[in-house]
Amino acid sequence: MRTFVAGQEAHGDFEFAELALGIDVDLFRGPLESETDDDRAAREDVARHVLADLRAEAEAGDEIAGWDALYADALTRTVPFLRAARGYRPGAGEAA
Repeated sequence: MRTFVAGQEAHGDFEFAELALGIDVDLFRGPLESETDDDRAAREDVARHVLADLRAEAEAGDEIAGWDALYADALTRTVPFLRAARGYRPGAGEAA
């Protein structure tokens, strides 16, 4: 079965969510794989600009952009479980 959102075919769950919500999750949350410091800095810079644009559109009266801005902002505060688990080292925390 093929799934379409706004005339575009979605290939998988993540692409469906991106098309439906209008938000690139990896842009704000970060990829599940590791990324270089330069890649992360570039991604975060673009994410800041996109978030600023969404907030400006929301202030101009676009309610959907307002919800997208809230969602994108929340994504910037998450750490994907798999990425966090890869960096986990037993006995390396504050209590150790």
